[in-house]
Amino acid sequence: MTGGASDAVLVINAGSSSIKFALYPAAGRSREPLCHGQISGIGRAPAFVASDADGQGTRDALPGYDKTSSHEDLIAWLLDWIGQHGAGFRLVAAGHRVVHGGREFTAPVRIDGDVLARLGTLAPLAPLHQPHNLAAIEAMARRMPDLPQIACFDTSFHRSQPELAQLYAIPHGLSDEGIVRYGFHGLSYGYIASVLPDLLGKNAMGRVIVAHLGNGASLCAMKACKSVASSMGFTALDGLVMGTRCGSIDPGVILYLMQTRGLSADQVQHMLYNDSGLLGVSGVSNNMQILQASEDPRAARAIDLFCYRAAVETAGLVAALEGLDALVFTAGIGENSALVRQKICARLAWLGLDLDPVANDANAATISMAQSKIAVLVVPTDEESVIADAVRALGPF
Repeated sequence: MTGGASDAVLVINAGSSSIKFALYPAAGRSREPLCHGQISGIGRAPAFVASDADGQGTRDALPGYDKTSSHEDLIAWLLDWIGQHGAGFRLVAAGHRVVHGGREFTAPVRIDGDVLARLGTLAPLAPLHQPHNLAAIEAMARRMPDLPQIACFDTSFHRSQPELAQLYAIPHGLSDEGIVRYGFHGLSYGYIASVLPDLLGKNAMGRVIVAHLGNGASLCAMKACKSVASSMGFTALDGLVMGTRCGSIDPGVILYLMQTRGLSADQVQHMLYNDSGLLGVSGVSNNMQILQASEDPRAARAIDLFCYRAAVETAGLVAALEGLDALVFTAGIGENSALVRQKICARLAWLGLDLDPVANDANAATISMAQSKIAVLVVPTDEESVIADAVRALGPF
């Protein structure tokens, strides 16, 4: 797998069970990667897949690596692979998705020891993501200590929200300390906002709700392509039903589990982050494809709850926007599940939303009827290109 002799930016999106990567030209503003792929199955049986700009692919079962292999081990393997197969690529910088930037980090930042330490203090607010994001940064720093690394935050996009959209009704001193609504999936929303003018024309400057529906799921209300409200709050646990996360829950449930059932804080955290959501409701899987194929009635109930909550939360954001011009579906479920889109849109028909069932079943770019008062779109997201843009903007390196 080769490319032209040129400087390149490496983008890393490290999760608990996968490391996604992409290489982009360091110069210019191309959003087409030179190559991209991922290491999946971390903690079980790591496997690698990649393809170049021409669609030529490679797969590798990663012999010698198993469930004990760490992120550091696999980052080292990935850098070796790039060195061997990326003939002509010279890495000049790396960009990383970091889920939580707190109040302090509101824009991409070059990482040093102090920045890394401060980001580590936010790990309890995103326990499924932040530790793995930072582990990848640390692994690369040990392997390539002179390579500039840039952190790009999922929370940054939402800093345009008005104060009322960020506040909780708790003692003001706690809000002043930073216990506020941050919102997440900002890199995805940033990409969607960047392409909305091409897709909606002048309506892109209007009232748009974007539904990022995947194993992690959230909604973002935008005006003039800026975030004004979102379904996620202080942590990535809030809002919609997700693959294994509960979404919004009465705080009294947590108190009950701790005070009456005797669960520790760690036990409650594990349950709400790892054993809830689609997996918890269905008892079958956190994977929407598996649930849709299942004949278990609990699987159908989990899908119905996922869609019900998404529709109800969407209606709430319509109030924040004082109307709605377009609804955009993105991410794994949003882009690929016609059933989920149909169920959500059916509950929003009162808004004047008229879904085109044929276009919806075909996963078309526009899935609303011509006469629909609300435009409904399906737009593939591209978080990696947003990170590449941010890294190049901080260069040259």
